[in-house]
Amino acid sequence: MIQNTPTSALIDGIKFGTDGWRGVIAAEFTFERVQYVATIAAQVLAEEYASITNNSRLIVVGYDRRFLSEDFAQAVAKAVQQVGFDVWLADGYAPTPAFSWAAKQQNALGALVITASHNPGKYSGLKVKGAFGGSVAPDVTQKIEARLPLGVPAAATPGTLRTFNPWDSYCEGLRKMVDVSVMRAAIATGKLTVFADVMHGAAAGGLEKLLGIPIHEINSNRDPLFGGGAPEPLPKYLSELFHQIHSYRQEHPQGLAVGLVFDGDSDRIAAVDGQGNFLSSQILIPVLTEHLVLNRGCRGEFIKTISGSDLMPRVAALHELPVYETPIGYKYIADRMLETQVLIGGEESGGIGYGNHIPERDALLSALYVLEAMVKFEADLTDLYRDLQKRTNFVSSYDRIDLHLASMDVRAQLVARLKTQPPTEIAGQKVIDCLAIDGYKFRLDDGRWLLIRFSGTEPVLRLYSEAKTLEQVHETLDWAREWATKG
Repeated sequence: MIQNTPTSALIDGIKFGTDGWRGVIAAEFTFERVQYVATIAAQVLAEEYASITNNSRLIVVGYDRRFLSEDFAQAVAKAVQQVGFDVWLADGYAPTPAFSWAAKQQNALGALVITASHNPGKYSGLKVKGAFGGSVAPDVTQKIEARLPLGVPAAATPGTLRTFNPWDSYCEGLRKMVDVSVMRAAIATGKLTVFADVMHGAAAGGLEKLLGIPIHEINSNRDPLFGGGAPEPLPKYLSELFHQIHSYRQEHPQGLAVGLVFDGDSDRIAAVDGQGNFLSSQILIPVLTEHLVLNRGCRGEFIKTISGSDLMPRVAALHELPVYETPIGYKYIADRMLETQVLIGGEESGGIGYGNHIPERDALLSALYVLEAMVKFEADLTDLYRDLQKRTNFVSSYDRIDLHLASMDVRAQLVARLKTQPPTEIAGQKVIDCLAIDGYKFRLDDGRWLLIRFSGTEPVLRLYSEAKTLEQVHETLDWAREWATKG
């Protein structure tokens, strides 16, 4: 263990993004580097949360199903133990929210989770969770980064190390939040057929554990290469799920069916309806809001990120829910959940969390709520969504693209241009407003919007748009692509 001032090679390039530090395995992400970062993170967690945990010295360590994840986790656990912390190390993979749950339940300082979430297989990463059961705030990760050059103080006495099952308490907690019996009965009688694409990730086996009844789970095997793609809930990675649902529907034209999609560490969700249509969280969040209010009698603030659909505040208005808008990144939602009573908060990328749970996005809990909504409403997800569109008099389409730029210099030039020469017209439409809390969100005079955001760590431009039609969305994104590439 390195306890003196670290070398530049050890810490160069270590940067936390919207949820943790990620790097290419064996290049940026090595055993030595992750051990070092973990010990620094443990020190910062102790400084931040010792006062609310009665000076706890406990750190939870967990992991997903990526290449060497269990080995990285074991190395982290031993390193953190050696600098004086007690460690609970998972005895197997589990969803990231299960470790956030464990941190809160066990009065730990926080959790360190080996995962690169939805990134391709060559990546691994480290997520840092706080004692409250969610992602630490940006100022905490900034403290970790600032501490990296300073080294790790030696401990007079090492801590303890034990293993635990991360699923048991987590599943017990989720079951209390839904009516499992109605879902189990609907599945058992054939009224509801459930498919789950766990994308070779940490959600594998989760729904069956929770429901206590078999479902149609695909991509359950561990595959660190993720079938040559990435464990991200996007249509381009879901060919097998689409195929299975289409085949099922041809043989069973009646009855409710749904496909649930989980990312690599099971904190993001998407769905496929009974007709094979892909449903992002832009669609699921309004439907889940309706379910929580009408079927569960829940209330609270509605949190959306700047990239969320305009349908969301309209559905919130239907139920007289206050709306709060944040930058993109679930930790901003988590921060708000710690301040006030929240009903639901979510991102367009699939992260959804609930005020009656830990302040953490949780795909398995979202999946349970989706199933419960379908059973209670006795309706397909798309039908529920269309009903909301009708009642709010709002129909739209949405899409996003990631544009890879030539260099960080090009990125800097585009940032400067947006600051000094923001567009006054986009795709033939006048700009009527610009919100700059996270990138630049331009509202246009025909109701559509364009969000331009930059990756903080790589030369990537993220473009988001919503409009009345998909044609208008693509027209807007094409304009943005041309603006970025041609100047």
